[in-house]
This record gives sequence, structure tokens and C-alpha cells, in this order.
Amino acid sequence: MLTRDPATQLATRPAPLRAKSDPAPLVTLAGIGILRNGRDILSGIDLEVHRGEIVTIIGPNGGGKTTLLKVILGIIAPDKGSVSRAAHLKIGYVPQKLHIDPTLPLPVWRLMTLTARFARAEIAAALQETGVAHLIEADVSTLSGGEFQRVMLARSILGRPDLLVLDEPVQGVDFAGEVALYEMIAAIRDQRGCAILLVSHDLHVVMAATDRVICLNGHVCCAGVPHEVAEDPEYARLFGPRASGAVALYQHHHDHAHTIHGDVVRDETGSGDQGLERDEPDPPAE
Repeated sequence: MLTRDPATQLATRPAPLRAKSDPAPLVTLAGIGILRNGRDILSGIDLEVHRGEIVTIIGPNGGGKTTLLKVILGIIAPDKGSVSRAAHLKIGYVPQKLHIDPTLPLPVWRLMTLTARFARAEIAAALQETGVAHLIEADVSTLSGGEFQRVMLARSILGRPDLLVLDEPVQGVDFAGEVALYEMIAAIRDQRGCAILLVSHDLHVVMAATDRVICLNGHVCCAGVPHEVAEDPEYARLFGPRASGAVALYQHHHDHAHTIHGDVVRDETGSGDQGLERDEPDPPAE
């Protein structure tokens, strides 16, 4: 089937519209502050996350992105401000790092049940949704970066969460694999109607793969829909040359879809080469 580039699909999808009758936000942060050794790690953070939207937090290292996620998850209590969560809110979480002893035999199905029990059929269905059902018996130590991230994503949706919190979910994945994972994340949102809050350093696709962007550097420097943030002087100040052309870099049309390894599958009816090839991004605009 002929498909457009996932980043372009996401870029052209309008942000979810919330009518006045929509339910309250899943999570509301008001004036959040975190102090460490007398220094503000986070200051004056206001944020709402609504069902059905993808919100991406970007910012420099040390800007407080992971700390903010931990506040939302309830792992860290804020020193200032308040956190409100919807009643009976269910959250799925993919941490930035998960150390697993490579000498410990650990099949994928066992990893999926380390913190809660699920039927094998539920595990298989979640792995199927993220495209790695064939890995259910594989040892975790044998997985590629992209396979491991898809397994972790499957693990996070097992409990049918209202909110998915993903801390750098494409870490350790090559460029084409990143795009495939962002496409998967968007598909989970579309199919399940959950909210997704993620941290990313990938400016080359993040602007095309989200509904709202939060630029964080201890405080909210700028926030809004991608094209508004891309034009904000604070965004340019935060990222310098990296910000230039970040939106344009991956907003091109092409007639293919991505496999789980980031390979490109061209439509049999389209022109050009057939079969698999590695996708290459367009060069930055001059």
C-alpha cells in the first residue's frame, strides 16, 4: 500500500481540538518548582496534558526534562506548586535507561511481566501492536536498539494506560528507525486515544511528530504548536544552529513505509527502485 512519510503525515495532522465539554486534563501542573542544594532545577512550570494529544518536551541536557517527568509520575514530590491527576489515571512509562544484566537469561515475555502479571495472550497482542510479536521468546540481550525500544513500548501499553510517558523513546536507534518509532507512537495514540508525553532530543523529526512542543531549560522557555515554537526567538537561542532547518529537514514526501528496522518498503506500483533500501533524510535547507 502506498503511504506517505510518517513525519509528513504527522506534520499535516491538525492538533486535537478540545471542546468545552471535553473532560478535565489528565494531568495539571501549577507553579512547579524543584530545589536541589539551594538551586532551582525547575521553576514556575505550568502544564496541562489532555487525552488524545502528543506533547513533546525538548531542551538542553540538564534542563530538567527527566525531573519533570518524575514529578508527573509521582516519583519526585515538588518543592513548590501542585500536581493534579485525573481520578483513576493509569500511566504507562518507558524510562530513559533500563539496565539489564546481559548475563541474566531474560526472555521478552518475562520482561513484560516483571512488575505485573499479564496473560500470554495480552503480551502477544501488545508485541503485535508494536511489530515485534515474533520476539516473544527472544532473549532481551539479543535485541537491537530498535527492537528493545519496541518491546519497552509494548510493555508500557499492557495496562491500557490513559497517559504514556516516554523518556527519549528513540534512544540508541538510527535515523530511519527513529521515524518508524515515531510513526508507531502516533499510531498508538490514534488507536487508543491516550495522551502521550515524551522527551526528545531529535529536533530533525520532533517538530513533525507532535501536537505541542514544550521547550524546557529549568523553566518553560517557549511552548505551543510546532510552527509557533520554531519561530520563537527562545527556541533559536536554546538550540542555535541545530534549530535552523529542523522543521524542514524531514518534511518531504516520498512513496514508502518503514519496517521495524528502519528499512524502506517502496510501493510496487510506484516508480523507482523496488524492495528494501535505507532511507536517507533530505539535506538541510541552505
